[in-house]
Amino acid sequence: MSDDFLQIDQLAGTLLRNLDGGARRQLLRKLSRNLQASQRQRITRQENPDGTPFAPRKPRRDPKVGRFPRRFLYPTDGGEMREAIVKSYVLQENGKITGFDTKAGAIRTFFLDKMKSLPWEGPKAPASGGKLRRKGRIRKKAMFRKMKGHRYLIARSNADEAWVGFTGYAATIANINQAGAVDRPGPRSKPTRYPQRKLVGFTDADRKSIMDAVLSALVDGVS
Repeated sequence: MSDDFLQIDQLAGTLLRNLDGGARRQLLRKLSRNLQASQRQRITRQENPDGTPFAPRKPRRDPKVGRFPRRFLYPTDGGEMREAIVKSYVLQENGKITGFDTKAGAIRTFFLDKMKSLPWEGPKAPASGGKLRRKGRIRKKAMFRKMKGHRYLIARSNADEAWVGFTGYAATIANINQAGAVDRPGPRSKPTRYPQRKLVGFTDADRKSIMDAVLSALVDGVS
């Protein structure tokens, strides 16, 4: 995105320098906020700056459904071991199981290598093993829903420049997708190359909007 902004700055830089400091600062603040809104709308549409759709998520094989309850000890955040009895669970590819923890009364996810198995003493579960209601629910939704919010997608400016980008851990995720880089989806997962999805970038409409705003500020003043 910085390269794109540099190209626009080469066209508008001389014009911007004709504005006094206060007017330039006000204009750049307006541009950064407009661009933030434009980026958010485009992410909502799941589109790259050139109008092509984001690469879809990688298809995931259906997880194996556990047919019998599992009883085990599992470490808490404080380090103590607690008993868990999990029913209607699925085995995931990344070394985890997700299921209904009857002791906690809620759906929980556990790492297999942290579980200390205990013998099951109760009746066996039905042959169907049950289903998790939330299975696949998150993956069916649009990508980067939370990242496009004001908490993570920020707009900043001063008297000389304006910029839009991500902050915190969202910046790491955005950089990986922006470059189509290699990363580990989880601590126990194999390195995976992510398809390129440009979360930040200029569309033709953005470029036109910036130039129009600069020219308007010179002719009519900043509003």
